[in-house]
Amino acid sequence: MHPDNLQAQQQFHIRQRIRMMVNQYEVHAVAPDGSEAGLLAFAQQKRLAFKEQVTIYTDDSKQQPLLGFKARQRLDIGATYDVTDHAGNPIGLFRKDFAQSLLRSTWHVEQPGLPQVTGQERSMPVALLRRFVDSLSWLPYHFDFVAGGQPVFSVIKKWGLRDRYVVQIHHPQVDRRLVIAMAIGLDALQGR
Repeated sequence: MHPDNLQAQQQFHIRQRIRMMVNQYEVHAVAPDGSEAGLLAFAQQKRLAFKEQVTIYTDDSKQQPLLGFKARQRLDIGATYDVTDHAGNPIGLFRKDFAQSLLRSTWHVEQPGLPQVTGQERSMPVALLRRFVDSLSWLPYHFDFVAGGQPVFSVIKKWGLRDRYVVQIHHPQVDRRLVIAMAIGLDALQGR
């Protein structure tokens, strides 16, 4: 998909594919009636990698990279993930706020030219249940990402056997590639 067409999207659906040795994600556009439309991107992450890295392709043939994100360090606690385009040029970054995430997961997203965006789980009771009752770790969660008190984007995990998300973008200048990377990162990295 051409970057201008991707940037025009206001909503995405992200669906995890169930595979044994890798995490795979499909990113779909949303049709006017709210249903899932065409494939925008396809992501793959190797499980148990020594240093986290996810490549996001234009489709599931994995022939043409669109973007990717990679941890700066091996230790996952409070790791920073650099997001780059297909040529390796920086788009932005995201990082987990380890201290705030002890009770309620919190992430920071940075894009040149925009203020820092902070995303946090919407519901403190759900956040606490997911942390302290292992059998409830499947509960859906909602993240709201804001900058200066204004909404930038949100990621809502839906009920289901496999992970599905609705991503809603509120800020016109936020790079959709960075939003896609953060949304996939929430699923791929959240449990660590």
